[in-house]
Amino acid sequence: MQYRTLGKTGLNVSLASYGTGGQSQFGQKAGLEQKSQDDLIHRCLDLGINLFDTHEAYGSSEEILGRSLKGVPRDSYHLITKWRYHNSGVPKEDAEDLARSVERSLSRLKTDYVDIMMIHGIMAADYDLVMERFMPVMDRLRTEGKFRFNGFSTRYIVDPWQESPPLALKKDPDIWDTVMLKYGILNQIAANETLPLAIEHNVGILNMASVRIRLPNPQLLMESISDWKQKGYLAEDSLPAEDPLGWLVHGDVDSVISAAYKFGAEHPAISTVITGTGSIDHLETNVAALEKPSLPPEDAQRIRDLFGKIGEYA
Repeated sequence: MQYRTLGKTGLNVSLASYGTGGQSQFGQKAGLEQKSQDDLIHRCLDLGINLFDTHEAYGSSEEILGRSLKGVPRDSYHLITKWRYHNSGVPKEDAEDLARSVERSLSRLKTDYVDIMMIHGIMAADYDLVMERFMPVMDRLRTEGKFRFNGFSTRYIVDPWQESPPLALKKDPDIWDTVMLKYGILNQIAANETLPLAIEHNVGILNMASVRIRLPNPQLLMESISDWKQKGYLAEDSLPAEDPLGWLVHGDVDSVISAAYKFGAEHPAISTVITGTGSIDHLETNVAALEKPSLPPEDAQRIRDLFGKIGEYA
């Protein structure tokens, strides 16, 4: 396992980290049993993963993670959890909801503190309100030792252009320790402004969902590439209609998924790539892809040339 420094936090984090959200939600949606969940976390630890990401809204993920990590020395791993500042898109009025959420998370995770507390999914239009209404509570909780570092995540599904990170890192670069965002083969928008700003201000970047929805689904991927050609995003002859990214599979790149994890890790601003799965086999395969976290330079450049300007949910 490779390790990188998570920006100004100074945390030494595993390049592959484990996320309890996404389609799997810790295997909850697939009916994964308690022992299998525990085995999955223990295998993460065996592989060198030392960063675990969760959320109050990921079903019972906090409770499961707290149980699975029982007995593991607290200083041997790092925890991230999140709080949702809105209800159905409308910002909450009670700032103390954040404090109550943090206390619940600590209880579920069976810990006295989390390493990183994130405000989940800040939209650019809400940014100033979030800072005014909720940041004083964040500051207080941090002073009280409830968490060590702060950050926020993006809502890339409803905001594929991920407009809030560059706004935040231009206005308040000293306030934010970390940002969780999506960066991958099919959505590289973060490379335009956010990732250079993160390097400039030493803000730690956690890459979520670098492999999600289209890439694991060959049929959907082909349909999406066809759609993007029709929209004029891609030249008609830029990629084959069948298996459009198959040319990435050669050498130590054994699948399109492997290529996606490598591409998602190679930017110097990225400290960790979050993988979420309920399968130990998938976990091991994803971690193996990050043993060499880069593509051949000519393949990486072709990916940037093809998809670098496309800002769609991917």
